Amino acid sequence: MVLINALFLVLYRALSADYTRLIGHSLKEIILLLNFCYFFALYFVPVRVHLSVVFLDNIVKRSFMLITFQMIMFTTCLIFMRIGHGSARFLIILYGTLLVAFSLWRVVMRVIVKIYRRKGYSVKNVIIVGAGKNGLELYKVLKNDMAYGFNVYGFFDDNEALRGELPNYLGRLKETEAFIETHPVDEIYCTIPGANSEKISGLLSFAEKHMIRFYILPDFYRDIKKSMVMEIMEYVPLLSIRNEPLQSASNRAVKRAFDILFSSLVMLLLYPMLYLVIGLLIKLSSPGPILFKQKRTGLYGKEFDCYKFRTMRVNKEADEKQATRDDPRTTPIGAFLRHTNLDEIPQFVNVLKGDMSVVGPRPHMLKHTEQYSKLIDKYMVRHLVKPGITGWAQITGYRGETKTLEQMEGRVKRDVWYIENWSFFLDLKIIYVTVINMFQGEKNAY
Repeated sequence: MVLINALFLVLYRALSADYTRLIGHSLKEIILLLNFCYFFALYFVPVRVHLSVVFLDNIVKRSFMLITFQMIMFTTCLIFMRIGHGSARFLIILYGTLLVAFSLWRVVMRVIVKIYRRKGYSVKNVIIVGAGKNGLELYKVLKNDMAYGFNVYGFFDDNEALRGELPNYLGRLKETEAFIETHPVDEIYCTIPGANSEKISGLLSFAEKHMIRFYILPDFYRDIKKSMVMEIMEYVPLLSIRNEPLQSASNRAVKRAFDILFSSLVMLLLYPMLYLVIGLLIKLSSPGPILFKQKRTGLYGKEFDCYKFRTMRVNKEADEKQATRDDPRTTPIGAFLRHTNLDEIPQFVNVLKGDMSVVGPRPHMLKHTEQYSKLIDKYMVRHLVKPGITGWAQITGYRGETKTLEQMEGRVKRDVWYIENWSFFLDLKIIYVTVINMFQGEKNAY
């Protein structure tokens, strides 16, 4: 609050030309409006720098979201209240200054919190009930960094053979309550199997009576290593085994709006010229159409016609055989188009039609979908979102021909990771890297 208000006042006084335009209302009213917008934005993008595990890049991303949201609201309010007409320069400078200063402030706050915890302050004393595979994995995470703020006393488990194996074995489950009575325990992490429901419920009841927070690590985590999402259907809790940001209507709206805007710019500014030049070169290189149309697998397995600039001579294997290095079917201009990704430009038509997105898993030929869906467990998961012109797999080394099953598994793994970790900023990053690669060229682009 101090930072935002101080920066506003400094800029308000420093930019005298804009000061006269904003004077339509009193300074107090404008500051009140700025602070109201901050609190409203904070409701949607709350502070998280105090949590146990927060990474600095996420702090910067959330700071960007918060300040952007605040400034959009603030500017909109000024427009509707007819305050500060012609003060765009002031608002742009204010936005940039707040963005940099606020991000730095949040990062500094997080660093201070980490230093504070490493010195032994603000530490939570915890015990782990259950020293199986899940318990040991949890222990490694809690002890990974002292900045997380955990002091792990040790394990309780009925397998007394662990006494000689674990340096911090504390005793059997029945000894847990006695230990808590004599030690300041703040949190209990229970990793014992669900079959021991009576022991779990008894320990939970004891923890609540002693105002100790109780966490349960699901037994099935041993087999399903996923980031899960809790949902409630009336009063019944449900665990979704996959976090999908694009399940949110607002996220889909943002992605679709960007797709339409970006594709429209490409189709209006670049496509006509590229079509004329590249089309002429394709016609001169070999007989056949300028565009190549092929059935691909899209959203939820639906087939669609995917467009590309034709890079090969017309052949009967086009719908069955992948392009390979030094493929004899590829024309000279086709090799250049593939190397620079320019052959994909007509797919912006697919984006405008709604069959594809600018960023997403690359659509595969129908034959490959049928083949790999039988060989790779999570292959069809990649079709839970629209396919893209470029994607996370393509910029991380999995572009082009997949010679082995392991290569396709690597691509699918990255496609699923993208689905589970989507963000607008991730899309921008993928587009940026793709454009850079277009100019540098890619070794797998053939």
